[in-house]
Amino acid sequence: MRQVPEWVLATHNPGKIKELTGLLTPRGIVLRSAADFSLSEPDETETTFAGNAALKARAVMEATGLTALADDSGLSVTALGGAPGVYSADWAGEPRDFDRAMGRVWTELADSGSTDRSAAFVCTLALLEPGGEPRFYEGRVGGTIVWPPRGEGGFGYDPIFVPEGENRTFAEMGADEKKALSHRGRALAALMAAEFGS
Repeated sequence: MRQVPEWVLATHNPGKIKELTGLLTPRGIVLRSAADFSLSEPDETETTFAGNAALKARAVMEATGLTALADDSGLSVTALGGAPGVYSADWAGEPRDFDRAMGRVWTELADSGSTDRSAAFVCTLALLEPGGEPRFYEGRVGGTIVWPPRGEGGFGYDPIFVPEGENRTFAEMGADEKKALSHRGRALAALMAAEFGS
């Protein structure tokens, strides 16, 4: 395995920082965050997960001169035409309130008249080295939307999402269980296999 440089994770989200640090640290990668450098978050103006991930990675790489790792992720609900998708965080408003966002998902599902509760969490990672072009890795986990929210763990929409093959929400799982199933974990596994052969 080649020497791994210090990476900067392009987020201020403590949930993402904790989850990605937990996945990367065992592999000997030193991970810092945009918050460590007091960087502001760029406006996510793209309409795809890959576009937003690349935008965030470029902003952090240019500010720090270090390899940047950015992700854009969200919940894609089939009956809502893939919404909230790249706007998953926007649905939580400012300040972020995911109880409100989860309520909106359920209300819009009810209003849709559809009985389809299938959904997927999607994550696209962009890895950008100074002077290079971003490399993209996607992870996806299918599942079902449930109501009311269940569990105290996780973050975001985790309390209303039951992954395929499970009867518990992500928020009812321990961190290690979720990590083994999560969209972010799958995206990172794809990245590590391609970048480091492991």
